[in-house]
Amino acid sequence: MIRGYEPVSLLFVIGIVVFLLGLMASIALHEIGHLLPAKLFGVKVTQYMVGFGPTMWSRRRGETEYGVKWIPLGGYIRMIGMLPPRPTDAPGKVRSVSTGPWQALIENARDVALEEVRPGDEGRVFYRKPWWQKVVIMAGGPAMNFVLAFVLFAVVLMGFGVAVQKPQVAAVPACVKTAAEYAKNPACTAADRPSPAAAAGLRPGDVLLAVDGRPAVSWEAATRAIRGHGAGPVSIEIQRAGRKMTLNATLIAQDRESLDHPGKIDKGVGYLGVSPTTVIEQQSLGAVITHMGNLTSATAGSLLRFPEKMVGVWNAAFSGEARDRNGPIGVIGAGRIGGEIAASTVPLENKIVIFVNLLAGFNLAIGLFNLIPLLPLDGGHIAGGLWEGLKRAFARVTRRPAPGHVDIAKALPLTYAIAFVMVIMAGLLMYADLVNPVRLSG
Repeated sequence: MIRGYEPVSLLFVIGIVVFLLGLMASIALHEIGHLLPAKLFGVKVTQYMVGFGPTMWSRRRGETEYGVKWIPLGGYIRMIGMLPPRPTDAPGKVRSVSTGPWQALIENARDVALEEVRPGDEGRVFYRKPWWQKVVIMAGGPAMNFVLAFVLFAVVLMGFGVAVQKPQVAAVPACVKTAAEYAKNPACTAADRPSPAAAAGLRPGDVLLAVDGRPAVSWEAATRAIRGHGAGPVSIEIQRAGRKMTLNATLIAQDRESLDHPGKIDKGVGYLGVSPTTVIEQQSLGAVITHMGNLTSATAGSLLRFPEKMVGVWNAAFSGEARDRNGPIGVIGAGRIGGEIAASTVPLENKIVIFVNLLAGFNLAIGLFNLIPLLPLDGGHIAGGLWEGLKRAFARVTRRPAPGHVDIAKALPLTYAIAFVMVIMAGLLMYADLVNPVRLSG
């Protein structure tokens, strides 16, 4: 029996459908990011499709066929003349065909690309456009993903708000207990040490203003001041019922998880023994920009470690290891997470926030992944356009004849090899998502 199988509820199914619809909308917008500049610059676009495989629905408008296909694993627009002819080609000239397998592959691809070019279309082929227009067209898709991710993050942070820990005391434990001791007996005994906060007279509702003279402008600032002080006497300035006062506490040394390196333990840091008040606060536009920047950096780092993370996916699929929640997941796994969110018991508003965050994260990842400078990804075409622009600029500076268009057809053998690897990785992710899926709970 498949380990990931479980009875499903109607909400679970609805969650999968909603997430897949959101994913399809993201794919559609990505392709619009290519379509609009292509039409603006006069490139002939014959197809705009969301999905792959057999066509579910299509409608022709002018010279372009718009449609949806059955497999929601991507999309594409078909522009004529993506590959330039060989420099030696001339109208009416019979082509000589090489017996080399790679050269034959390249020449066949050129033939297919040129078959789409009809009389009168010569000025509307992609490869003849200025290098900067080609870059704009190919960068439009990832740019659309980044814009969509930013808008969705803004909806969450500025619209719904996020949980923020305030430097206001929510609870003061009477004694100091480890997690294991608390699990055995949460009540304080004569053998337990009083907590420094309780001994100093701190109460729930007290607002921390300063610790050892250092302003507590946030809960993190207060925590860092307490930890950095270490064991010993410290003055704590608070506000209680509108009145400011100073309390004296004697901090004790504790081993606590690092604030800067999660999973690492900081030895002997100062410990007071208070918990913060958590409130939902709407954030500013600047906070959205910062959040987007931090996540972009983290996601880019994850992409650099993608091969290593795929080893973990392999082990999870075939060795039963636990899936890494921060590791790669495919469309099946993401849809399953959407179902798990919908079927959970959290309030509806929280479900919406999680859904929007998940979709925003996917758009960010898709945008960055497509910028990898390898064909068949958008980044490969962008790199080709930039290289063409660099060559032409160098020719102008050195007063040499303008070079021809960059021939990306020469990279087709590598393109097919990379496409093959991508198909294998996609298949592995699908299998792992079925037999050992990433779970939000448990």
